[in-house]
Amino acid sequence: MSDPVSALGGATFEGFASVREIGPLGMITLRAKAGTAGLEAAVHAATGCALPAQRRIVRQGDRAAGWMSPDEFLLILPYGDVAAALAGIAQALQGQHHLAVDVSDARAVFRIEGAKADQVLRKLSPVDFDRLEPGELRRSRAAQVAAAFWAEDGGFTLVCFRSVAAYVMGLLSTSAQPGSEL
Repeated sequence: MSDPVSALGGATFEGFASVREIGPLGMITLRAKAGTAGLEAAVHAATGCALPAQRRIVRQGDRAAGWMSPDEFLLILPYGDVAAALAGIAQALQGQHHLAVDVSDARAVFRIEGAKADQVLRKLSPVDFDRLEPGELRRSRAAQVAAAFWAEDGGFTLVCFRSVAAYVMGLLSTSAQPGSEL
C-alpha cells in the first residue's frame, strides 16, 4: 500500500460552520447479500462493529461499518489496516459469493462542524435533516455529486469520490459562507 495522501492536503474553511477534509481513511466496499454465511464475522473482524441495519452506521472507536444498499457495506478503518482487514474478510467469507475492495484512495472525506453545520448540507442535499437520526447513514447527493453522510459528534461526515473532492470542498465552503445562513 502506498503512503497515504489526502485528496486535498487537509483543506479547511471557516465560515458560519467549519469544513475540513479529513483522512486519509481506510475504506473497504464489501458486497455480499445479507444473510451470507460469515458476513457478520467478516464485518466484525475488520471493524469490531456489528453488521449495520438498513441506512445505519455503527462505530467502534476509529472504525465503522455503514449500510450502503441491500448487498453493500462501507467499512471504515485506519488506512494502514486495510490489507489485514481484506485478508480477514477473505478468510471469513471463503467459499461465499462476495467482493471486498480497497477504495481508500478513491474517496475523499469531509467534516462539517458547528452549531449550524446542518445548514451547510441542507442547501446541497434533498434530505429532511429534521428527521435524520443519530447513526443514520444517508446516500444522496451534494449538489450533483454522489455522496454519503451521517451525523456524529456535533457535526457531519461526508464521503464522496476523490475525483470530485475539490468541487465538493468548493460547494461546502460556498454553502458555509458567513452571512448565508438559512
